[in-house]
Amino acid sequence: MKIALMDSGIGLLPAAAAVRRLRPDADLLLSNDPDGMPWGPRTAEDLTERALAVALAAAEHGPEALIVACNTATVHALPSLRAALEPHIPVIGTVPAIKPAATGGGKVAIWATPATTGSAYQRGLIREFADGAEVTEVPCPGLADAVEYGDRDAVDRAVAAAAALTPADVRAVVLGCTHYELVEERILAALEARGRAALPPIVFHGSADAVAAQALRRIGAEPAPDADPTGGLTVLLSGRPGQLPATALGYAEGRLLGATAPAH
Repeated sequence: MKIALMDSGIGLLPAAAAVRRLRPDADLLLSNDPDGMPWGPRTAEDLTERALAVALAAAEHGPEALIVACNTATVHALPSLRAALEPHIPVIGTVPAIKPAATGGGKVAIWATPATTGSAYQRGLIREFADGAEVTEVPCPGLADAVEYGDRDAVDRAVAAAAALTPADVRAVVLGCTHYELVEERILAALEARGRAALPPIVFHGSADAVAAQALRRIGAEPAPDADPTGGLTVLLSGRPGQLPATALGYAEGRLLGATAPAH
């Protein structure tokens, strides 16, 4: 079994680690785009062109499924990616987990990039899935880039700024950018520092576990977390064979994947 994941950078690590936990025997192919990152500031047409190139490079290695582990690429490029690869290779997009976060009502915050915050795409998801929850959209300028480059000080500054915009009594937080899942503990620490001693713990809703499970469903595979850890790892950097970026190893998800021998 081989499953590919794509993103401009290391935002694909949480989903890749989730697949690894569900199927330790699956080969993983990570297709990044260091030559074209970041994708966020690009026009929809330009981003789609970059995403197609990254996806087609992955497709040449014969994966059984491709996870688009990037919210921005899912918004702009998913139809083109599916038109190019399906039905031969199922393509799974990444959507903010607004629906499960809103279950039960209360206050919900969506942390996302400035481009996504307030967008017609996100507002549409809120209208469709908020189900009466009180939703606050929180822009997080600079956070994805700080995570990408492993700049801890910049991460802390961006997280603190976003935490200040988040209601102190929020019940759930949706992580609307795949990079943010890599620093979930630091986000939690910043929110708890605002004085939540008398409130229930915050519940975080990322996308990694859901897209990993969906990828297995699309190829008719069952989770097998106790399978022998024989799965390999292949990394493509703008289509070229490469290795995990050094910054990836600064995160637990990257270290989990980095402990895997390269696939052949």
